[in-house]
Amino acid sequence: MEMGYVASQHEERSLGTSGIQISPIIMGTWQAGKRFWVDIEDSESIKAIRAGFEAGITTVDTAEVYGEGHSEQIIGQALGDVREQVVLASKVFPTHFKYDQVIAACDRSLKNLNTDYIDLYQMHWPAGAFNTEIVPVEETMSALNELKQQGKIRAIGVSNFSRAQLEEAAQYGRIDSLQPPYSLFWRQVEAELVPYCIENNISILAYSSLAQGLLTGKFGPDHKFHPEDNRAKNKLFQGENYQRAQSALNKLRPIAERHQCSLAQLSLAWLIAQPQTQAIAGARNAEQASQNAKAANVQLSADEIEEIDAIGRDVTDSLDDNPVMWDWNA
Repeated sequence: MEMGYVASQHEERSLGTSGIQISPIIMGTWQAGKRFWVDIEDSESIKAIRAGFEAGITTVDTAEVYGEGHSEQIIGQALGDVREQVVLASKVFPTHFKYDQVIAACDRSLKNLNTDYIDLYQMHWPAGAFNTEIVPVEETMSALNELKQQGKIRAIGVSNFSRAQLEEAAQYGRIDSLQPPYSLFWRQVEAELVPYCIENNISILAYSSLAQGLLTGKFGPDHKFHPEDNRAKNKLFQGENYQRAQSALNKLRPIAERHQCSLAQLSLAWLIAQPQTQAIAGARNAEQASQNAKAANVQLSADEIEEIDAIGRDVTDSLDDNPVMWDWNA
């Protein structure tokens, strides 16, 4: 990896072949929807999104399913007056994959976001996920292509798709992004999906890029989550996985200290130094958002990227191949 590439990582990047410019750190807003999270305040969410924008996070990711449109409405309130300076990404859930349902879902999202176009509109999970009806991807894609022609959306993306599912969707239209779970502690995407995305110029928008907060180092060895917090079911927070993660964090600390940055910033800097990868990071408040933005300024050498890589493998080598981070049945 040339140093020049790493050195320029805080600049905006292209979203696939769409011509849309996105920030390397993206504001994630699952928590702004409140559902599956505890102790979230709307006023704090709005301040967080705004602080992120002011610190250079110009791209914001949401979904219709986050609090049934609540997250989208919060973003509309936070960024309405700077709409032309930001890139908004939302998602349609597989309960709305039939042609007419996609069109209606997009219209609802436009209204919630208080805008007349969505920059990136993504299929949230493949058809059939969560026991949804299996709608052929060709039908969903034809609705997305129609929305794109109408100018209601500017680019199409997919989230949580396997390589085979991504290849199939790409037969019916241009896919500009893939949104998978991807972090130093969660790397299944590197096997088959990353090479495909590089080859086809598809941007990777990594979610759970801090492994749901684990990479911040703020959860001690004996931490227990509120049962309604989705992280109580996250495999990385269980048993031996959790202990391995704690020991990896201890090895990362000296590198972070060398850069005078936090563990979170170091982990995000490593992620956005990977090929074609941007990192989605959530924030509960303005301070977290500004700190996340600063990760784009952490300059890692090629040697450091490799060193961090090896520490991450201490955790990921012992995980199974299942790409879903949560054991919902636990």
